[in-house]
Amino acid sequence: MSNVCREVITLQLGHYSNFVGTHWWNLQDASLSYDPETPPSEIQSDVLFREGRTTGGHVTHTPRLIALDLKGSLRTLRQEGSLYDAGKDTSAVTWEGSLMKVKESPAQKNSFLEDLDRLDRGEILAEDDLSSSLQPQRSGALRLDTVNSQLARVQKGYRLEGSVKVWSDFLRIHLHPRTVSVIHQYNHDGEAHRLEAFGQGEALLQGQVLEQLEDKLHFFVEECDYLQGFQVFCDLADGFAGLGSKVTEMLRDSYGGRGILTWGMAPVSHPNSTPMKELYHVLNGALGAVHMADHSSFFCPLTLRGGLGRRPSAPTAFPHLNYDAHLWYHSSAVLALALDALTLPYRLKKDSVPMWQVADSLAVSGRKVVAAYGAVPVPMMHGGSLPDALSTCADALPWKPLSACPEAADGRCYGQWATLRGFEGQRLVSSLAPGTQPDSPLHGLHSGEDVLESYIRSFYPTSPLALQLVSTPSMLTPPFPQIFSQSLGAQGFLQSRSPPPGSRAPAVSSAPVMTSFQSGPAVGSWLSELHRGASALDIHRVAPSFLSQGPEMADYREALEELRLLGRCYRDDSSGVTHTSSEEEDD
Repeated sequence: MSNVCREVITLQLGHYSNFVGTHWWNLQDASLSYDPETPPSEIQSDVLFREGRTTGGHVTHTPRLIALDLKGSLRTLRQEGSLYDAGKDTSAVTWEGSLMKVKESPAQKNSFLEDLDRLDRGEILAEDDLSSSLQPQRSGALRLDTVNSQLARVQKGYRLEGSVKVWSDFLRIHLHPRTVSVIHQYNHDGEAHRLEAFGQGEALLQGQVLEQLEDKLHFFVEECDYLQGFQVFCDLADGFAGLGSKVTEMLRDSYGGRGILTWGMAPVSHPNSTPMKELYHVLNGALGAVHMADHSSFFCPLTLRGGLGRRPSAPTAFPHLNYDAHLWYHSSAVLALALDALTLPYRLKKDSVPMWQVADSLAVSGRKVVAAYGAVPVPMMHGGSLPDALSTCADALPWKPLSACPEAADGRCYGQWATLRGFEGQRLVSSLAPGTQPDSPLHGLHSGEDVLESYIRSFYPTSPLALQLVSTPSMLTPPFPQIFSQSLGAQGFLQSRSPPPGSRAPAVSSAPVMTSFQSGPAVGSWLSELHRGASALDIHRVAPSFLSQGPEMADYREALEELRLLGRCYRDDSSGVTHTSSEEEDD
């Protein structure tokens, strides 16, 4: 059964989730290759991609994806895409009354999207005088495929930071016509008709929105042979938290037994935010976390924000990244790169672990909220070994919080799943001559798995631990932003010498990444903080309109109580006895 393709359907709910998802799908796209000279990939792409045919008979591979967003969020992207019926006019409507024609200037495409269009038309290939054998071999998932190296010359100067307004501004793949759904009741831009409150999102899953979602789900589910489950990327700070709560509930009720891994996405900051909107973000996050955790196999918040409260600490910093935490195009790229490693266990060709098994190993005794951590990238010296790299991090783990949840200082953890990806070309063990004394205990071990396990157990000596090592790195082709420090070489490894002053460091084309899921007392502290932040607000006084479209006050109070109890699940010590102090009772 290990070689059977267990399909996964992805749902992206909300604008920031679509930012993260777009980078994530671009990474999947860049890692695919159909060159017979290329070694087989360790990753099974058909877990995420589906095969189809255009009306002209061309084979396509598109993401098994449903993406929901608001009116005005697509800009240059056609909702039905252009892959299967390019050029067809879908704007005609039937109407018996009078019509008013309003002409709007089309959104301007950035240089990257213009080059993709030129590639689709064959213009770039003609300019580069390439043979027909370099034409993209898949007209769906890969626009670039084997011409990546050719486009690298064209795309060398891409700097999209000033031109990315929405997620489709840097989408490099074709989508299936059934992928995108636009919610027309609310606007993406402007102050009017915004999807700001949890209750607004809950109320959306009915009528046309529900019918469209069910239709899309049935389409993707029915063509799966061994559906293992769903991964849900959902905005946590706005009304999509309410919609995501209803969607995960529907998935649980309709597809029982399948894995549902839900990721609550939150940017470091929101444009045009106000103190009232910040209050809404806290309330949405609290309600969304408790409801989506209840309906999912596990729930993992994913953010570079220093906390989900109104006064967060500084955003997560990485030693070898120079990214703008407040720029969605940057922060979503960092999260997507980490997510590419976090989701590997159930996407591998060999030794794949079904998503429900990953969840069951972490969500024990009702602890269905987990925290994520990542070393992006892993500080590995070019030409060095894994023991060398980890020995330099003997005092502190190299990964940083990806869930606004600092690690516990006491080394207690109820379960952990660690993944190391991208060490291709590096040595996993030391090359010691017979009789040579190893520099450290790690240098004396004989497999990469033993090295990584021994290292992590030096910090978490008694916690259950699962490991996954994958040599293939994440491929960082345009439009992934160049946010890496000049100390890194093209493969993302540290260089022994920095570039000379005034010279330009090579573009980083791949990166080693190490990630960890954890379930432990630190998650309980995070949940308790979330509960305190929401319950401290007198909602009738400071945000009277928040509950205008639901939930009812009784349901709201019940959800906060469930959040408090969920946090208490993480207070058991190693003997399984719950310690309760008077201070904890008052939380």
